[in-house]
Amino acid sequence: MSAFESLVRPALVRIAAPGDGYDPHGDRYWGTGFFIAPGWVLTCAHVVAKGGSAVWKGERAVGIVWDGGVTTGEVVLARPRPAEPEQQLDRWDFPDLALVRVPDARDASCVRLSERPPVIAEPIPVALYGWSRVTGRLAIRDAVGQVHGVDGEALLLSGTQPVEGLSGGPVVDLNRAVVIGLNKGRGADEGAAVPVASLRRLRRERGGEVLSEVMRDHDRHHLARYRSLSGAADWTRAQLHHRPPTAQGLDPGRRIHLYGRLAELPPPTGPGEVLHLVDEARRLTVGHDMRPVLEVAPQTWREGVGLLHELHEPNQEAAADLGPNAVFVYAAKVARHVRERYGDGVASRSLAAWVTHAAAEMPLGTRKAIAGVLANGRAIGGRSGPDGPALGARADVLVEIDTPPYGRKFPWRVKLLFDGRTITPLHGDDEGVERELLRDTLREPLADALARGDRGEHLAAVEAVLPRELFDEPLDTWRLSPEDELFDERSLPLGHRRIVVIRDAGRNARPPAPEWHRRWRTAGLGPLRAVPLRAETLAAARDVHAAHRIRRESPRQAWVRLSEAEDGSVPVYCGPVGSGDGLKAMAAALAAGHPIALWRTGDHEHDPTYCAEFHERADRLLAEAGRAEGLHGPVISLRKRVSADADMEMDLDLDLDLDLGPDPDPEPGPHLGPDPDPQLDLDPTYDEDTDDAPPVRSEHAWAANLAVLFDPPDRPPHEDPLQGPPMLAEEEW
Repeated sequence: MSAFESLVRPALVRIAAPGDGYDPHGDRYWGTGFFIAPGWVLTCAHVVAKGGSAVWKGERAVGIVWDGGVTTGEVVLARPRPAEPEQQLDRWDFPDLALVRVPDARDASCVRLSERPPVIAEPIPVALYGWSRVTGRLAIRDAVGQVHGVDGEALLLSGTQPVEGLSGGPVVDLNRAVVIGLNKGRGADEGAAVPVASLRRLRRERGGEVLSEVMRDHDRHHLARYRSLSGAADWTRAQLHHRPPTAQGLDPGRRIHLYGRLAELPPPTGPGEVLHLVDEARRLTVGHDMRPVLEVAPQTWREGVGLLHELHEPNQEAAADLGPNAVFVYAAKVARHVRERYGDGVASRSLAAWVTHAAAEMPLGTRKAIAGVLANGRAIGGRSGPDGPALGARADVLVEIDTPPYGRKFPWRVKLLFDGRTITPLHGDDEGVERELLRDTLREPLADALARGDRGEHLAAVEAVLPRELFDEPLDTWRLSPEDELFDERSLPLGHRRIVVIRDAGRNARPPAPEWHRRWRTAGLGPLRAVPLRAETLAAARDVHAAHRIRRESPRQAWVRLSEAEDGSVPVYCGPVGSGDGLKAMAAALAAGHPIALWRTGDHEHDPTYCAEFHERADRLLAEAGRAEGLHGPVISLRKRVSADADMEMDLDLDLDLDLGPDPDPEPGPHLGPDPDPQLDLDPTYDEDTDDAPPVRSEHAWAANLAVLFDPPDRPPHEDPLQGPPMLAEEEW
């Protein structure tokens, strides 16, 4: 106990109302906290809540007392927190965490946080620390007990319980010399603690960047302490002392050296960038793709190490300790990747040199792999296919929505799709939601999945496997953040940045037909050409006067015509296909094996002239695309241009409505304004003296609300033997 006490005591803080000194009777005392990085204190949200509205307004209203002095801090991240500063919560659900910035405490000693959730195969001996006035005088208290299980998000304590005042104090794993939780409360027979792994929950408050920087400071601090010549006790040496001789994985000394160097690198752009390098390191070490049982979303380079440092080959009876090999390969790939992306800097050179030196005792194959990566290997490759690595995102995102089994609620699932073959489930709701709630319900699950699939500038595609009644759902206009937020990449419509396509849930539920396979193969070779989805619509557009005499095509007639269409034909339609005649025609096209189709969603008047233009422009688009994969770029560009044209038309309408008065400078002179946009089709017969504004229509208006069916027959979710194992939700571990 004494060894741990000397490590914990300097990091403990008393949290209280702001004041000038020590309060021996604890009248102003709120609870305990502890430094996790210089200038940052972690505690429970219910502890700082005792400060009232000033705390939730972000004021420096949290009194902090520690060995280094007395100061005040401000709550930066917390969960839960009141919706309004003046609101008082009746209960404090998990994670019950608050991160407090303490700018005046940059020299504070800090605890060492666990890098992963505890695995409770058997009870874990723990020590609980904190300030308490249970004896009548405020003082540091400690106790020894066990973590014997997990209930939801709570670590269950036995053998001891947190006494009053210990809330927010650290729970130390005595086997590994690391803080695994925070004291939260006590029940009739057992206590409860918040696992430090719940810190990731704070990222949902747009706290990802803050939390990542805190953890970088955490690692810098502990590397400096490990390197120090002062002789003072430090957490890394305590971990080495308590490490069993049979322990596997990277030892604590080399791990803190690695973390400290990773902390100096530019941060990754997102989880997908980290996960891709983890995937490559795992594949290179094990020799094949081995997906983890749990798909997580790492935000820092160091979290990638945590996914590898206890790696084992599950097919071996005596599981080899492959973790260190994989970690060193991963570190080499990170160094190479950062060097290629940001230039040859001091931090990447330091990491590369350390990896080369520290891996000297690794097997020859690992050392050769590291040398190849650092010398002339690739920093990152794309997803691996049958023929080896290919450039692209780490994974695409699969959105599956089912027809309601009863009622009006649509069950849904969000998954990662690797290599177009292997599925990793992430989120879902078998009960489902009503159609009008789908967009808001799926916003966060989609954002999470896309962050894991994106790799740098390579963005994950969205493949929506939908029942046909939802084919007109404007998925390409969905956003990852509410539309009233700041203009950034999250607030842009999905279809403006990435591939968004629709696939048919009906035929994807069973093995693909030969026609579907044949048409997909020929579409991949090209050329592509338009064929009308509904023949009578195009015929009416070409002969307006005879429109009333044209008979409507039956579904069977449509199927015969579309079945006999040449390979490379793409059905196109100027209206919606989720109901009525459009739905029947789309069913005929799908039955005829067509894997690609273009149509326009939403309610539109069927102007014959417009429909003729839509078919002509769609045919031109397909000809320029050439083949199936060539279609994505032009469609994304069209969607962006349609949106920009809509903004221009709105501005023009506003200008026409304004009464600007007489021209203040009627004399002729140089034209200083912008030239009229040649893409705007203004009626040349417009008389400026009339009251009515002219119709304004841009060159790209034909593509407004353009939807794309892009449905390969060789991809899940139909019965696919390569589907991955069921996943736990991230919050469950």
